[in-house]
Amino acid sequence: MSDKKGLLKNPRVIIFILILLGSLIAIHPSYTPGEGISTNLNFGLDLEGGSWLQIQLQGVLVQIDADSGELVSGIVEPIIGAPIEITKNSLDVGGSAGDSVTFTTSAQVSASQLDSLGTVSVDKLNGNTTQVTISETSKEALLQAYLSKAVDAEVVAMGSQDGTVYEIRTAVPEEQLEALLEDVGGSIRKNEDGTSTYKEGVSTETRDLTRDILNDKLNSMGLKDIPVRTVGDEYILIDFAGIDLATAKEIAEKPGKFEIRIQTTGNETQHVLYGDSIQSVGIPTYHDEQWHTPFTLKEEGARALQKVALETGAVDNPDAHYLIMYLDEEEIYGAPLSYSAAAKLREGPIYSWEASTGTDEDAKVQATALQVHLRAGALPVNVELVGSGHVDAGLGSQFKIEAVIAGFVSLLAVTAVVYYRYRRPEILIPMVGTSTSEVIMILGVAAAIGWQLDLAAIAGVIAAIGTGIDHLVIITDEVLYEGKLPPTKVFLSRIGKAFAIILGAAATNIIALSPLVVMGFGSLKGFAITTIIGVFIGVVFARPVYGVVIKEFLHADENGNGSITE
Repeated sequence: MSDKKGLLKNPRVIIFILILLGSLIAIHPSYTPGEGISTNLNFGLDLEGGSWLQIQLQGVLVQIDADSGELVSGIVEPIIGAPIEITKNSLDVGGSAGDSVTFTTSAQVSASQLDSLGTVSVDKLNGNTTQVTISETSKEALLQAYLSKAVDAEVVAMGSQDGTVYEIRTAVPEEQLEALLEDVGGSIRKNEDGTSTYKEGVSTETRDLTRDILNDKLNSMGLKDIPVRTVGDEYILIDFAGIDLATAKEIAEKPGKFEIRIQTTGNETQHVLYGDSIQSVGIPTYHDEQWHTPFTLKEEGARALQKVALETGAVDNPDAHYLIMYLDEEEIYGAPLSYSAAAKLREGPIYSWEASTGTDEDAKVQATALQVHLRAGALPVNVELVGSGHVDAGLGSQFKIEAVIAGFVSLLAVTAVVYYRYRRPEILIPMVGTSTSEVIMILGVAAAIGWQLDLAAIAGVIAAIGTGIDHLVIITDEVLYEGKLPPTKVFLSRIGKAFAIILGAAATNIIALSPLVVMGFGSLKGFAITTIIGVFIGVVFARPVYGVVIKEFLHADENGNGSITE
C-alpha cells in the first residue's frame, strides 16, 4: 500500500494546499455574536440589498452649416467692438488646422484678445488701420471656440462620413442653438430627407469616458465595489449594494464637472481650465509643515493658466486673485498663487503644481479628497438623475441564503450521482473534496480582486462545479479500465489522454464564454467571468492534483494492483 503521507511531498499537492489556504485567508470567514458569519466577499445588489440609480448624460450632437466670412465677422466684431473687412480667407470646409484669415479694422487690437481662435499676428498699417492675421486655424476650430464660449461648455468636433459632427457637452435646446448660430451666419444642417441633424445625447466615446471616470471616482472613495454600467448611448446605471437610497444619491451627486477659475475683481471669476487639462495627480504629501496635493497640467492647461494669470494681474498681486476649484459649480478649494509661482509665470507656463491644504488632520483629509476630485471628478458632460430604486436588505439576504442553498443542493446532488456510479468512498471523497476546493478558490479570487458576486456569478460557480465534476469523471473513467488500475506507465499514458480531452473541453468552454466578457451586459458578464475563473482554476490546479490523489487512494502500484467493482 502506498504511503499517503507522500502526497504532502508532491509539489502539485503543496501548491494546491497553499492556494487553498490563501483563498481562505482572502475570504476571511469570521463569526460575530449577534451578527453571524461575515466574510471579505462583496455581494451584488440582488444578494446584499441596496439601491440603484440611473443617470442621463446631457449633451447635443449636431452638424452645422456656416459661411466662413460671416463666421469670422460674427465672432471677431463683438470681441474687438468694431467692424472688420476680410482681405484674405483660406478657411476650407475640410477643417484643416493650417488655414488662416486676414482682416483689417480701425480698432486697436491686441493678440491676446483673439488667441483662443488661433495664432494671431497684429500689424499697424497706414493711419488708424490695423491688419490682423489668424493662422493655424480652421472653420471648425472657430465654431468650437464660439460655441464653447456661448454655452459655457466644452465643444468637440468629430469627423464622420457625413461631415463634421459637433458634440456640445451640455443640454442646449435646438431653438437656442439656432439663435446662437444665426448671430454668426450659421445654421443647423439638414439631412437629405429634410430632418434636422440636431440630436440630444453624446457620442459613444464620451459615454464610455464618463462611465470610466465615474467608476474610478466612486470606487476610489473606500466603498464596496460599485458597478457602473452603460445603458444605450445616453444612460449610465449604478448599483450601490448595501447602501440606502438617500446615501446612494448623495454619493452619486458628488462626481461632476471639475473646473478651475481665477478671481478677477470682487467675487467675479474667470474660467481657466477644465479637468481634462490635468495630466496626472500625485499622492498627498506633507512637507514645509503643510499637506500638499500635487498635480501636473497638460500643455494647453499650463498655457491657459499662465495667460489668465497675466491678464488678470494675478502675477502682480497674487493675494487678490485666488485660484478656485469647482466640482459641479460647488467650490471645493481656493487659495492664492504663491509669490514664487507668480514670478515663474511671468517667464513661462508652469506644468507641475501643488495645492496646499494646511497642517492638521483635517488638512490631510482635504488633501486626499482633492486628489480624488482632481483625478476623477472631471466628467466630460453634466449628468441628470432620471431614475432610482431600492432593494430591501431583507429580500437581498433571502436571495443570498437561497443561493447558498442552491449551491449546497447542487453539490449534494453531484455527490449522490458520483456515489451511485462508483459506489466507493475512495472515489467519492477525492472528487467531492476537489470540487469543494475549487469553489473555495473561486470565491478566494473574487475576494482578492474585489469582484462583486451577484446571482449570475453564483450561477457561474454552480456551472463550474458541474464542469469540474465532468472533468473528474473523465479522468476516473480513463484511468480505470475493466475495473482495474493499470501499472504506472500505462496510468500516466491514460491520464495524459484524459487531460487532452479535458483541455480541449475547457478551451471550448472559455472561447464560447469570452464574447460575453467583452460584450456582455451586467449579469451575463458576471456569469461568464466566474465560470471562466472556475474552469481555469480547475484545469491548472485541481485536475492534476486529483490525478495524483486518486492514484494514491486506490492503492495503485507498479504491478497494477488494486481494483474497483461496479
